[in-house]
Amino acid sequence: MTSRTKRVSPRTARRSLLAIPAIAVPTAIVAAAVLIPNAASGAVDLPDLTPQELLEFAAASEVDQLSGTIEQAADLGLPDLGALTTSFGADSATSDDSGADIDDLLSLATGSFTAKVYLDGDSARLQVLDSLAERNVYLDGESDTAWFVDSESQSATKITFSAGEEPGADDARELPTPQATLEEALANLDESTVVTVGSDASVAGRDAYELILEPRSDDTLVESISFAIDGETGMALSASISAADSSDPAFSIAFTDVSFDAPDASTLTFEPSSNITVSEKEIAPPSHTDHEAVIDDATAPQMNVVGEGWSTVVELSAAEGSSQTLVGLTAEQQTMLESFTTAVDGGRLFETALLTVLMTDDGRTLIGAVPANVLVDAASGD
Repeated sequence: MTSRTKRVSPRTARRSLLAIPAIAVPTAIVAAAVLIPNAASGAVDLPDLTPQELLEFAAASEVDQLSGTIEQAADLGLPDLGALTTSFGADSATSDDSGADIDDLLSLATGSFTAKVYLDGDSARLQVLDSLAERNVYLDGESDTAWFVDSESQSATKITFSAGEEPGADDARELPTPQATLEEALANLDESTVVTVGSDASVAGRDAYELILEPRSDDTLVESISFAIDGETGMALSASISAADSSDPAFSIAFTDVSFDAPDASTLTFEPSSNITVSEKEIAPPSHTDHEAVIDDATAPQMNVVGEGWSTVVELSAAEGSSQTLVGLTAEQQTMLESFTTAVDGGRLFETALLTVLMTDDGRTLIGAVPANVLVDAASGD
């Protein structure tokens, strides 16, 4: 196994943790067992493509306009994480620096929901439909703004992006959709992955190919990732991840209906009414000087990457002299930690169907889409 060490900013570390590796655990941990959701009855027979031809077809997809409904389903085997924010010193109702509620973010990242998605060039909208309310995210590339709107709390946060951080078409496509997962997977595709073409099927009323990605390594929790690739546009209509030793998808996201016509302009804009409480935030890009200062800051965590491909492990080490270790937890924090982790030699383990986290007594955190023994060995240097 190879090992690489560097000092990183907290923001870079968070992004790295969400891509361990990105092809196996995409930013939303999206997508699918060797199964295409919503397959319609009746045979579908698209022109035959080799795995390489299907990869090239999907990589060349350029869809700038669409509207549709997506369904996300998760069965990650997670414990109840709702009390984490209070136990570790934050109010669960506290908003993060984007204005989004922490509990809502946990729900979107790990839960099941139905949402409407709208895209037109640099503008996009994600409308999450709850039983009694809805949450909306609007991205407007022309005005360099984004809105986070919660109908239940009757609140809205307006985000203004300073020069260099404005949203655009690429940001709009980062909304949680099968396509976002596909692009992340293709960007990280290498020789550690076996690529095959599965069975043609109908997804969201459209003929689609099945693209299957499987790890060559046995040291991973991921069995396979499957995508339904639209036979006309090359866009991903569904995606899912199956975990090893499980018959059901651990995570899936799919369109149940989709149109590639431009959505009505009114669906992509938001104007707060008088009964909506509005707050505003500005996001400015760090200067080159600030970035270098963070990288060289002795208090910044160090990141050590061990292994490659699907069995990659990322180790974050607290800066020298840091008090951020399990030994320094309060009694309340220790009780909460024990409620969703298991004890191992030298630390505690947090396990899900697709991800394992090891928190060591000396302040290190190791994470990967790998079995627990792989993290334990990495922590001990084996």
